Amino acid sequence: MDGLSKSFWLVAFALVTMSMAKTDVEPLHAVVEGTNQFSSLFFQYVVGDNSGNLIISPLSVDVVLAMVGLGAGGNTEAQFRKVLSLPTPNNLAAIGYQTLIDNLNSVKDNILTLANKIFIAESLDINPSYKNLTEVYFRSASESINFVESTKASETINTWVEKNTNNLIKNLISPDMLNAGTRLVLVNAVYFKGQWLHKFNTELTMDMPFHVNKDTVKNVATMYREGYYKYGELPNLNARFVVLPYKGNELSMLIILPNEIEGLLDVQKKLQNVNLTDILNQGIEEEIRLHLPKFKVESKMILNKNLIEMGLTDAFTASANFSGISNEKLAVDTVVQKAFIEVNEEGTEAAAATGIIGVGTSAVIFQRQPLVFKINKPFYYAIQSNNVKPSILLFEGLIHNL
Repeated sequence: MDGLSKSFWLVAFALVTMSMAKTDVEPLHAVVEGTNQFSSLFFQYVVGDNSGNLIISPLSVDVVLAMVGLGAGGNTEAQFRKVLSLPTPNNLAAIGYQTLIDNLNSVKDNILTLANKIFIAESLDINPSYKNLTEVYFRSASESINFVESTKASETINTWVEKNTNNLIKNLISPDMLNAGTRLVLVNAVYFKGQWLHKFNTELTMDMPFHVNKDTVKNVATMYREGYYKYGELPNLNARFVVLPYKGNELSMLIILPNEIEGLLDVQKKLQNVNLTDILNQGIEEEIRLHLPKFKVESKMILNKNLIEMGLTDAFTASANFSGISNEKLAVDTVVQKAFIEVNEEGTEAAAATGIIGVGTSAVIFQRQPLVFKINKPFYYAIQSNNVKPSILLFEGLIHNL
């Protein structure tokens, strides 16, 4: 089968795309709104296939798919446009992604980088307009590569991924994913290293009980800090939440904690009908005695099945139309993601990479006793950027067991 894709991420994502661009608030707002809609739907499909701890970067996936989708035509383009909620016309979408990428890469007090690159088969003739689209609007570099030498080619791609994820994401592409039929590999890498606005004192970290389920309790390293955090109750989710800001207040981590020990499944199902921005608007500054477990998660997933179920049915078949990319017949072969996150007293380090391989074919302070917030059972978490409006999700995941 002709194919286009293999994607991996550790806060990195790869994708193919096509379009034109400029910079404006309206395109940015349209792209952020569409990306958040995609993220909500994507999360539901992914968690349905994963029962353990999870880290994903919906943004990384969205950027890569947008690059591919903007190079599609006909029914294939229509499917990408619907699944990604892409704004029209294409130049509006391209401008929006350009502005989004530039804004995310301008974070000052922490390290946040989003990088794209296309590895092109030496014999593939890419349409000049598509090459221009990826280079100008998706800030993507391109490099010719010989996929016949699969080991050498995978090493070249993986070296770029490692460099752009601070060596957190390794071996995104294996040699057996590449062959003479591979026409291009598009990769997006997202890397984040943030310091808490208020760091935890390592001397206060101690083992505390974590309820894996009603029958299993484990002692896990748990951080402690007393201070002011945005906090709120979520009766419709039977849960509570707290927001931990990173230095500079440009990014933050949202944690949603079910009230019941085994309430996470119900929370994650209901999240598809909840706007996370609305959740944040509900919160008020509270003095909190916060207990947060240290955690580290790495996930790797093949996303073909999820994306097909979401509506990208043509892209993986001989019916695929990527005429905006090349006159050669192309299709998506594999989409893979690899992601990583570590949370400790200093802050958070996270990364994701996705690759697609193409082949032919308001604060109110209440003066009262500090509220105790013990994150001692399975919970949902998300990292979002606040330097675009509305806020946009960079990473999200679930912790079931520590």
